[in-house]
Amino acid sequence: MSTPTVVGLDIGGTKTVAALVGADGSVRDRRRAPTPARGGPRAVLDTAARLAAELLPAAGDGPVGVGTAGTVDPATGTIRYATDSLPGWAGTPVADALADRLGRPVRVANDVHAAALGESWAGAGRRDADLLLVAVGTGLGGALVRDGHVDTGARGAAGAVAHLPAPGAERLRCGCGRYGHLEAVASGSGLAAAYAAATGAHVDGRAVAQRAEAGDPAAETVLARAGTALGRALAGLVALLDPAVVLLAGGAAEALLPAAAAAYAAELPPAWADVPLRAAALGGDAVAVGAARLALDPYDGGAAASPRRERPT
Repeated sequence: MSTPTVVGLDIGGTKTVAALVGADGSVRDRRRAPTPARGGPRAVLDTAARLAAELLPAAGDGPVGVGTAGTVDPATGTIRYATDSLPGWAGTPVADALADRLGRPVRVANDVHAAALGESWAGAGRRDADLLLVAVGTGLGGALVRDGHVDTGARGAAGAVAHLPAPGAERLRCGCGRYGHLEAVASGSGLAAAYAAATGAHVDGRAVAQRAEAGDPAAETVLARAGTALGRALAGLVALLDPAVVLLAGGAAEALLPAAAAAYAAELPPAWADVPLRAAALGGDAVAVGAARLALDPYDGGAAASPRRERPT
C-alpha cells in the first residue's frame, strides 16, 4: 500500500511554498513562488492555488492544509488581523477562497502555529506531545502545542509572545505600534534598530548577526542583549505554560540561541530545570509540513472549508 501524501501551503509576505508531504512528515516535492503581496489578496490566493494545483495529482483526495501569515479565525479560516507584509489580507476568507479554487476542503492555521505543529510531528519536538515554539524572524511569534494539537486560544491568536513586556524596551517601538514589548528587542527588526542606534549604520538583522560573528563589538552587544531578553522571557513562559520542550525557530534563532540559552538556564525555576531549550529542525519546510499535518488530522487547531459555488475573494 502506498504512503498517502497531502499538500501543505505556506503563504508568507515574501514567498509562497507548496509541499507534497508524506504521512511520515517527509517532503516529497515542493513548488515555490514570490508572494504577489502588493497585488492584493486575490493575486496571493491565485498564486497559492496554482502552486498547490501542480502537486495535487500526486496527492490523495483529502483536504489541503494552509499555514498563513496573520491571525486566523479558528471557526472560519478567515484572517482576523494581518500586518502590512500582506496588504488587505485582514478579512480574507482564505479557507473558503482556496477551497473554491482547488475543488476540495481546505484547512487553515496561522503560520507559526503550523510551524509548531510541523516540528511536533516531524521535527525537533516529535517525541514531545507538549511544546512551546518561538519563531524569531523579522518579527517574533509563538505557538503552544498541547497533546499534539495546537492551542489556538479563543481568538486564534494564542502564542503572541511578541507583545510580552520586556525590561529595557520601554522606549522601543514594537511592530504593533506600542512600546516596551519583547519584539522590539528580540527580533530581526529589533536587532537592526538597536544596531542603528549604537552605530548609525542601517542594516538588517541578518547583517547584524553576520557582523557579530565577524567580531564587531557593537553587534555582539546587540545580540547579547537580545538573546538575554529572549531567554529570560522563555524561562517565565515555561513556568506559566509547563511545556516539555521549548524550540527556537526562524532566521535569527541561530544567532540568538547562545545568549538565550544562558539566560534561560539562569532564570528557569528549579521545578522546570529539565525542560530543554533547543533549535527547531525543519527550517524553511516547517510551515508547509505543519500545514500538511492540518490536512491529515481531523482535529489540530485549524479552521476548515469545503468547495462552494460562489467564488469568494
